[in-house]
Amino acid sequence: MQTFSAEEMTALTKAVIHHMDEWKISGEDMLVILGLGEEVRPRHLQQYRQGDKSFPQTPEMMDRIDHIVGIADALRTTFPFSSQMRVMWLSKPHRRFQRRDPLAVMLAEGVDGLMRVRIEVDCAYGYHISEAMRINQSQKANQDAD
Repeated sequence: MQTFSAEEMTALTKAVIHHMDEWKISGEDMLVILGLGEEVRPRHLQQYRQGDKSFPQTPEMMDRIDHIVGIADALRTTFPFSSQMRVMWLSKPHRRFQRRDPLAVMLAEGVDGLMRVRIEVDCAYGYHISEAMRINQSQKANQDAD
């Protein structure tokens, strides 16, 4: 896991909060998506927005941040001229999510939900994941054959 300086982590925190603000996500939902504990309240998000606090550098938080930034980048690539379309995509039921919207998947499934949404919106990331899984299965099959 890459370690960030305090300044880098503050900038990363502000960027992630900014992405979720652009997506029109409520404070309560932000806390769930970020996996922040019950001791953090929606009113505390202002401290993160202003750079007074930054997210902890735990492996799970860094995974969540990676997926949120990846989703934001993919949405910006898919809908470069319309922030409204990005918000709409996140809130529109999708057939690959059993008619649930991507935001509901992220809220219900945590890191796995973030990854599923990212795979759906970012084809390059989806290819990378499927290729890694294929290689892993191939290596496992070779080990079983030995």
